[in-house]
Amino acid sequence: MDDERPLFILAGNGPYTNRGCEAIVRGTTKILREHFRGPRFICLSHIQSEEQFRRQCLEEYDPAISHLHSNRMNKKQFFRNFWKPEAWLYAYRSLFNFDVLKYQIYRDMLPYLNDAAAVLSVGGDNYSLDYGVPRLFTALDDIVLEKAKPLAIWGASVGPFDTMPDYERYMRHHLREVPGIFARESATIDYLKGIGVTENVCPVADPAFLMDPVKPEGIEDVLHLDEEAIGLNLSPLMAKYVTGGDLEAWTGKAASIIESIAKKTGLPVYLIPHVTNPNSNDYEFMQRALSLIRDRNGNITLISPEYNAAETKWIISRMALFAGARTHSTIAALSSDVPTLSFAYSIKAHGINRDIFGHTDYCMDPGTLNAEGVASRMTSMLDESAAIRNDLAGRIPGVQRTALSAGVGLKRLIRVN
Repeated sequence: MDDERPLFILAGNGPYTNRGCEAIVRGTTKILREHFRGPRFICLSHIQSEEQFRRQCLEEYDPAISHLHSNRMNKKQFFRNFWKPEAWLYAYRSLFNFDVLKYQIYRDMLPYLNDAAAVLSVGGDNYSLDYGVPRLFTALDDIVLEKAKPLAIWGASVGPFDTMPDYERYMRHHLREVPGIFARESATIDYLKGIGVTENVCPVADPAFLMDPVKPEGIEDVLHLDEEAIGLNLSPLMAKYVTGGDLEAWTGKAASIIESIAKKTGLPVYLIPHVTNPNSNDYEFMQRALSLIRDRNGNITLISPEYNAAETKWIISRMALFAGARTHSTIAALSSDVPTLSFAYSIKAHGINRDIFGHTDYCMDPGTLNAEGVASRMTSMLDESAAIRNDLAGRIPGVQRTALSAGVGLKRLIRVN
């Protein structure tokens, strides 16, 4: 390890086309620069195509960050390459020999492990059942532990796993073996305590609270953000929770919500995408919803997906009020002191709101999402906006200090004085 410029591997994240994944990286590099001298970073991400990886490398603006991608094959890639022997070998190992496959998936990371000061498993909510059983991430942990390198589950929500009791027992044992779990909200800490995981848990806040907004160059020529406006983020992922997976029904409902907000508030509405992955694209989803609205009066604008995480945060910071489905779109708003309504389909939104405000009054659950209900809640929050802004201005600096404190815990973990 180079003590002068320690190397940190940030592994397990999604691509930057998920602006939340990028925001975690930006916040994390800020934390580590505060606590270590001239740190270097390798981001090993689960990328969905070579083109996506190439763009991520080209668009990286931090010279201290190098990018790698995992050698993971998803179902779409398997069927595209099903005639190749390596595709069938991957499938066989996935089913019958995952201990070998995990080294294949993370092989590009292995040459850097010896020099790494620590491996941080980033990505927010990977250690949950939201996207299926997280063996991709427990496999990462196992590799790092086998190599006896410092490991932290970083800025994370963990669990719950109680719907799968056998798997919960496995995760209890696995999580106890991880040297550091840097938990980003009290709901995670409470859950871990409930399954007997306490000794290695460090309370922090999401690293994205620390990401600095950056004004996009020439934004004035494209958008007029000098008046009060509503920011809105809706995602196709919400169909799973709002309409039982019926994307067409959720698109129609989203159109009604957008239209109702514009009419009831009388303010311009900016639709702000935060994830534009091929399999889950906010921009395309909101574009379809917008096409269903006949009477727009020019006051509903869909923001281009071209802006990076810091630029998107700057746009969100200009809003009078924001409502979002993607967790990190709401973190961008909250950390900019913007009154924020969270569409809470998982533990994350409730946990973050409870930790900031001490309540979940600014959350709406999927079962309550309808045009009239959302518009009414946003109108009432507009009436209280000055008080909410003042409240956030008093609370967010403390949240940011808690996020920054993760560096102290990491130093302790890797025994750097």
